[in-house]
Amino acid sequence: MIGYVTLGTNDLPRAAKFYDAIAAELGTGRMMEFPTGIAWGTPGGAPGIGVLAPYDGKPATVGNGVMIALDAKDQAQVDRLYEIALANGGTCEGKPGLRGGGFYAAYFRDPDGNKLNAFVMGAPS
Repeated sequence: MIGYVTLGTNDLPRAAKFYDAIAAELGTGRMMEFPTGIAWGTPGGAPGIGVLAPYDGKPATVGNGVMIALDAKDQAQVDRLYEIALANGGTCEGKPGLRGGGFYAAYFRDPDGNKLNAFVMGAPS
């Protein structure tokens, strides 16, 4: 159902560094680039993520209650994505751990303040 999502940025080079590192861990890369934005993903694959300067020319702002969830292959990858995020300008919103019902997740924000998480279902309790 979801083809891609976009997040606003006020600093494309900073956002590119953050998402290049996240995408590399997830085994994908840039699939589209233009002067005001970049998209990561695999054409014909799972939904991608794009970051761009807002079309209206106003500053990008964070959506309250908006979060992008990144489907990890296992708990170790959740942990790595969390560390990669923090090493590339992200901030912690919840350290990796079990959240109940076999749901293992870590929460973080990108350098522009957009909220993401990395998760895996079916984790041992």
